[in-house]
Amino acid sequence: MEVSPFPYQGPLEPAEVHGRDGLVADLTKRITARRVTALLGPRRYGKTSVLHRVAADLSEVTTVWVDLYEVTSMADVAVRFDDALAATTGRFAAAAGGVAAGVSVNLGVVKVDLTGPARNRPDPALAFHSLLEVLVATAGREPTLLVVDEFSSIGRVKGAAGALRTALQHHYTDLGIVFAGSHPSMMRTLFSARPEPFYGQADLVEIGPLGTAAVESIVRTGFSSTGRDADHVAGQIHAFSGGHPQRTMQLADACWRHTPPGQTASTETWASALTEVRRASGDGMERLYSGFEGGERSVLRAVARGGSIYGAEAGLLDLSAGAATHARQALLNGGDLAEVAGQLTVVDPVLADWLRRRFPI
Repeated sequence: MEVSPFPYQGPLEPAEVHGRDGLVADLTKRITARRVTALLGPRRYGKTSVLHRVAADLSEVTTVWVDLYEVTSMADVAVRFDDALAATTGRFAAAAGGVAAGVSVNLGVVKVDLTGPARNRPDPALAFHSLLEVLVATAGREPTLLVVDEFSSIGRVKGAAGALRTALQHHYTDLGIVFAGSHPSMMRTLFSARPEPFYGQADLVEIGPLGTAAVESIVRTGFSSTGRDADHVAGQIHAFSGGHPQRTMQLADACWRHTPPGQTASTETWASALTEVRRASGDGMERLYSGFEGGERSVLRAVARGGSIYGAEAGLLDLSAGAATHARQALLNGGDLAEVAGQLTVVDPVLADWLRRRFPI
């Protein structure tokens, strides 16, 4: 069976990341110059894939990759950092093991220690502090890139961001540091609000949608490399997706599968592909929509149709100004809405399309 040139499920392999050369070069330059960086962007915008590409390009550097997705406690944070340190190899792993032994830490078993009998459990905050000691001491010996993914989750854990900042602040020149998060509004707060430990501590870099030229290149290359002609389908994909990376690849994959080898994509190809994607995502959109609160559902509907969330148009949905303001902020914080040049948009074009088709107003 032919393998699609348009993978879209999960993070991409470094060689599969296309259309992001400028961003990759910018991040690489910042990391090399030891500029602490925060990469912001909605879910499914390819932040993890881009950072894997950057890490692969920096082959002489060991990447310590910490995933803080949905952390809820200091013990949770400590285990994530322990897992990341234990996953390293080579010279970094050897050096880290030596440093860890000096502070009585057994890398890779902190989870076991923290979930053992209560009377023998270490203090999670002290365990986290010791792991950070291992990280910064080893980074002083071996070239290191620290990637903290889903960093916005750290705000749920009292004291965690402060402990991390205290450990890192005197070592910014010893290692590259990138924080990434899928809740852009919350990420901006973590680095721009005065009460936050990391206030003013990082360059904020946004990952935007794929441009028209990038989508055209990706689609045409994928089709031609497998003996197909994309014709004008790339423009139709971009017009629908707005450059949303994951949805662009999903639609390109559907168009590719509806175009036999040796054939050219047509208007019928696009129509069949769009119908397939709509059908495949319908149940998921229904469940996603049901998970929003009432005011959030109304705001999404209004924005998807290009209307205002205030005034007469909002009145059609029985949406009060107060409820609209609260829902708007919640949706921005969650990365479901984005504000571009003062205009609200639904981040996921498939959700926006489903809303327009599902509801008459």
